[in-house]
Amino acid sequence: MLNKICITASLILLTLSPLQADEIKLNADQPDSYVVQEGDTLWDISSKFLQEPWRWPEIWQVNPQIADPHLIYPGDQISLSYQDGSPVLTVNRDGSRSSMSRRSGRNVKLSPGIRSSENADAIPTIPIDVIEQFLVRPLVVSDTEMDDWPYIVSTYDNHLIAANGNRVYVRGLSGSARSERFSIYRKGPAYQSGSEGNLETIGYEALHVADAIIERTGDPATAVIVNSTREVLAGDRLVAQSTTDVSTDFIPRSPDNSINGSIISVIDGVSEIGQYQVVVLDVGESDGIENGNVVGVFQSGAIISDRVNVTSDWRVREKGKGVFDGEAFKDYLGRKQAAGEDVQLPEEYAAVVMVFRTFGRISYGLVMEATAPIHLNDMVRNL
Repeated sequence: MLNKICITASLILLTLSPLQADEIKLNADQPDSYVVQEGDTLWDISSKFLQEPWRWPEIWQVNPQIADPHLIYPGDQISLSYQDGSPVLTVNRDGSRSSMSRRSGRNVKLSPGIRSSENADAIPTIPIDVIEQFLVRPLVVSDTEMDDWPYIVSTYDNHLIAANGNRVYVRGLSGSARSERFSIYRKGPAYQSGSEGNLETIGYEALHVADAIIERTGDPATAVIVNSTREVLAGDRLVAQSTTDVSTDFIPRSPDNSINGSIISVIDGVSEIGQYQVVVLDVGESDGIENGNVVGVFQSGAIISDRVNVTSDWRVREKGKGVFDGEAFKDYLGRKQAAGEDVQLPEEYAAVVMVFRTFGRISYGLVMEATAPIHLNDMVRNL
């Protein structure tokens, strides 16, 4: 279904925001060159050279002598060099891979290119297979958005549930044709943003239940369930599957706006979140978030009790003079130390997330790197 990942070379010439304009930092142990392997991504390769791999568009430049966009393939050798004192990544090809490679010569500047069925061997920017299902399904809906969708009115023999291979009857499918494919959804939990006691619902998860193929048109129409992931129930809603290719531009870059949000959900409901897991953020298109935007995840510092400083505090010592003596003063200090002083530890950077799909007030992001376990309600903002 997903057979076209479009990464346009023109996006390499991004206008950098002030947040992006600082110096590129290379890894201390970065190699002079690297040979691309099967399973690599552009992000993986960049992380071998850069401390901040999402900034690779800033040093992968367009070669003005080459009209065609360029793709990176397994076997290509990537080298680090300098141009006017700034780092530049280039790729060396043996000239035998394709007519495009032969025309381009053996040493071309790296630039994002077009990935399609014609060049399926080219490596992607990020692991597309991890997020493919999230690119082709409407995963966030408003409170009433699904109310007008066609719905399952009954299952075959009036059974309570249906699964793969079962027939169901659907109302509201006017104009549908035999063999047309639909996806079946159920409105799921609310996505909420804000602090405890002041939560606001900003959308609902649309739970994918199954797919269906129309077997007989009419009102009700007859459909056959396929690819079920949950039990299909009367009242579940249908939406026609898109027949167009999904096209995405995943050129990593900092958001143009100042972003302040949090992680409000994690797909599959795990309690600790790591690399290549999909998270739901409470910032979206209305906040200026776009596909490809990179944000950092930060964890609030814990509040701890400082029991060391209180006994050396001058106020404790002064209060003890002439007020307590002997065992009474010891008891006072013991109680003071046991209570301690509340201290807020500084927040800590935990991960990098790249946004790959946006909605009005919500976005979906892929955890690209994690230095610590990530949790719900961790903060997300510009790096």
